[in-house]
Amino acid sequence: MKTKKLFRPLVIVFAVILCGCSKDDSSSTQPEKNYFTLWNQCEALTVLQNYVNDVTNPESTNFIKEEDRIATFDMDGTFVAELYPTYFEYNLLEYRALDDPTYKDKAPADVKEAGQNIRDFVRYGTALPAHFDMVHAYAAAKAYAGMTLDEFDAYVKAYAAKPANGFKGMTYGQGFYKPMLQVFDYLKDKGFTFYVVSGSDRFICRALVEAIGINPNRVIGMDVKLRSNDQGDEEGVNFTMNRDGQLVRTGELIIKNLKTNKVLQISQEIGKVPVLSFGNSSGDCAMHNYCLGNQKYRTAAFMLVADDDVRDHANLTEAASRETKWRQNGYTIISMKNDFKTIYGDGVEKTDFTYN
Repeated sequence: MKTKKLFRPLVIVFAVILCGCSKDDSSSTQPEKNYFTLWNQCEALTVLQNYVNDVTNPESTNFIKEEDRIATFDMDGTFVAELYPTYFEYNLLEYRALDDPTYKDKAPADVKEAGQNIRDFVRYGTALPAHFDMVHAYAAAKAYAGMTLDEFDAYVKAYAAKPANGFKGMTYGQGFYKPMLQVFDYLKDKGFTFYVVSGSDRFICRALVEAIGINPNRVIGMDVKLRSNDQGDEEGVNFTMNRDGQLVRTGELIIKNLKTNKVLQISQEIGKVPVLSFGNSSGDCAMHNYCLGNQKYRTAAFMLVADDDVRDHANLTEAASRETKWRQNGYTIISMKNDFKTIYGDGVEKTDFTYN
């Protein structure tokens, strides 16, 4: 009888343990969250997910520890619209130089000329001058000189609140490729740290990506020299900023963050070679190659091709040429037309460009 009394509690304990194990096993087999509800099943998703599953698996020979899971993203044309009807920062400079009532009458001649170059390109199809990326950079540095960082941030956001030319139901500041935002969420949950590495002005990028929760210290871009508003002609090394001092933009360009300059800035500011890279143009090839040349870890690079002329403004001939070139370079292609269920989300429609 004593043996039976002892046996019953042991059976109960064993049953409880089994139930607990069964519950744990059940939770461990829960299906993974579907991060990509706005994507069609496609080559790019397969490559990305296979890559991430491999490098985040501790049992894999390609395992990457979290502190080295660095991903870099170009901005314009990679996750922010660039065809309304051109780069956001080009549109902004055109407005500043030619339309802003507080500035246009005092704009320097070269700033006005750059603004007119953009307007002629957009409205009349006139070719931009050679090396216009640098022409624009120098003009843009001058155009916002004297603004405090807070003033410039507010200026950018005010323009971003305007309706996006070429679309119905969207402002400039809402012009994100929604499927690409899901990539950010996916990588974050998988232990990746991602950075925006753009040819556009750093502070323009910061103002735009704030809306999608990207912190300013994760943004690298074109830079102009900053000064304290009470600094005068003193060099920073000889001047002590006061507590009530404010940083202001100057007209002095430091760097246009394109091509190999992207690599230099990544090295200086991140200090590690990325393992993932996302872009859309030749200005991103150096960044991709830097990533793919990582000697320590398995890597991957993706190029988004704007090949959808129904939901977006696209040059199909250029898109086809780019796709061929990027595949030859060993980059995985993301096709807006084939891979995205939506581009900008519900309620957004492509329209013809309009001009006042």
